[in-house]
Amino acid sequence: MDHNEFFTFETGQATDVGRKRTVNEDNFLSRPDCGLWVVSDGMGGHAAGDYASYTIVQELNSIGMSASPDDLQARFMERIHRANTAIYEHAQELQRGTIGATLVALLIHGEDYACIWSGDSRIYLLRDGKLVQQTRDHTELMMLLDSGAITEEEAQNWPRKNVITRAIGVTETPQCDVVSGKLALDDTFILCSDGLTEHLSDEDIAELAARHRPKDACEAMIELTLERGAKDNVTVVAMRCLPPPELEEEDDLMDDVLELDTSAGEAEA
Repeated sequence: MDHNEFFTFETGQATDVGRKRTVNEDNFLSRPDCGLWVVSDGMGGHAAGDYASYTIVQELNSIGMSASPDDLQARFMERIHRANTAIYEHAQELQRGTIGATLVALLIHGEDYACIWSGDSRIYLLRDGKLVQQTRDHTELMMLLDSGAITEEEAQNWPRKNVITRAIGVTETPQCDVVSGKLALDDTFILCSDGLTEHLSDEDIAELAARHRPKDACEAMIELTLERGAKDNVTVVAMRCLPPPELEEEDDLMDDVLELDTSAGEAEA
């Protein structure tokens, strides 16, 4: 497991083509050494959607080590711009309509984190037993809800609920949103494509993320999604913030001291 001076990062990831599709257009990237975790969900069909999501993770894989949170975000956006251009130009060459990919990314430098996204893939944060969605879906449905045009009840069965309003590669310049904050010990982040949230509720995700270590949690979420039909490709990455190695070593040392104290007390008795 990789770490920085504040945290150790335990990561798990899993992906599946699902029950209905023949090609997995999702891609993911876990680079805890650089403070980067990514899920990208392609759209446009074989040789298009999979190309888009693959291009994004390949560009981001070269992000390297950053000097500050701002530097990390700058490096990230530079690579997203390059990926966006490559995907946009690929679509012009193919002349098959819109090609693109949704994107969610978790960036960590020191004690700071940032969530960057475009589209309807999501990032959740499980902290102190409470799951909070960090991202806000870029969808037609969310725009209608925000404007008050439809109610929450109507949204449940809205026929165009999966129509997205942003994605990387569909416009000449990428459009992303960012939220940021400070990390805490035992924070667990879950990044996922909409193939997961189509079948799993927030309660499902929170329960599995709390019960399992990241790798096992991801596998359990995929398994439950498959059991419920998995209409789309499904991808999930989970990361938990543990104490850094030096704190773990100090805890072990204190345990040893306590054992010695107990043994000494028993000997005197």
